[in-house]
Amino acid sequence: MNLPHLFHAADAIAFVGATAAGKTASSLETASLLASEGISCEVISADSRQCYRFLSIGTAKPSQAECASVPHHFIDCLNPDETCSAGEFGSRAASILADIRLRGKFPLIVGGSGLYLQALCDGMFDESAHLPTENNDEYNRLQSQIRSRLQDDLETYGIAPLYDELCRYDPVSAEKYAERNPRRIIRALEHFLITGVPLSQAHQQTHQTRSFSTMFIGVACERERLYKRINTRTEAMFRTGIIEETEAVLQMGYAPTLNALNTVGYKECIAYLRGEISRDRAQELTAQNTRRYAKRQGTWFRRDNRIHWLEAAPQELAREVVRKLRRAEESR
Repeated sequence: MNLPHLFHAADAIAFVGATAAGKTASSLETASLLASEGISCEVISADSRQCYRFLSIGTAKPSQAECASVPHHFIDCLNPDETCSAGEFGSRAASILADIRLRGKFPLIVGGSGLYLQALCDGMFDESAHLPTENNDEYNRLQSQIRSRLQDDLETYGIAPLYDELCRYDPVSAEKYAERNPRRIIRALEHFLITGVPLSQAHQQTHQTRSFSTMFIGVACERERLYKRINTRTEAMFRTGIIEETEAVLQMGYAPTLNALNTVGYKECIAYLRGEISRDRAQELTAQNTRRYAKRQGTWFRRDNRIHWLEAAPQELAREVVRKLRRAEESR
């Protein structure tokens, strides 16, 4: 199998699935196997948290040795007080993917953040098509009023009433944001209240497209075994210093309310550092909330019929991925 033939079979491979399922290990084994055939790979991380500097243990970043063996993109590229929306990520990552291929290398996309993967592989909707021009004074006034009201409601009443409001206006988006991320819920509400168009409907009406094809590989793991892996990973995080990592970031002056720290593991460590819960309880809640997150990831990815689900040790999974590439090329 040579490089041109491989590029005909697929322009990129995306390794998707739940946290702790083994996506990183499987992608690195695939890169190693392809390297033995003269094909160099580079990884694009489609993880909404691994992009942040100083947050390594809680985000289960690839190690320095792993990043040295295969070049990685979107690891440690933002400070915790910076943001990168799914749309911004998709645009930047698509450019990087094109550059990887122009340099004669093969892109591997690895991550469990569904919106980031969608933004990169499928393109995101063009929100500007539904919004008035931002030079419009009336638009600016309305946006300011709505955003202020939503933020005040969040600070006063919490996320629950805002989520209920989104369920009334845009139940499709509410289902997608079942994790109740405040930033995403406020954005969806703001879009509807300004335009009268549900964000989910806007997604369907105005959508960018990508010029490359992706082979989607789902790294499957039976639920009981996955939950054991999550528990083991959580124990390792607390043993190797996630609390100290969290404390160090806060001591740098980063606010505990930042979106980067609104992440399973760091939220629980912040509660522990504030004296609200015990260390054991922080670890227990981290494992519990990670299992819940993994369940939501499974629900998201199971709806995508393009995904080829494989359940195997990383080396065998890599061999099966290469076999799929060969079969795809032979069937052309």
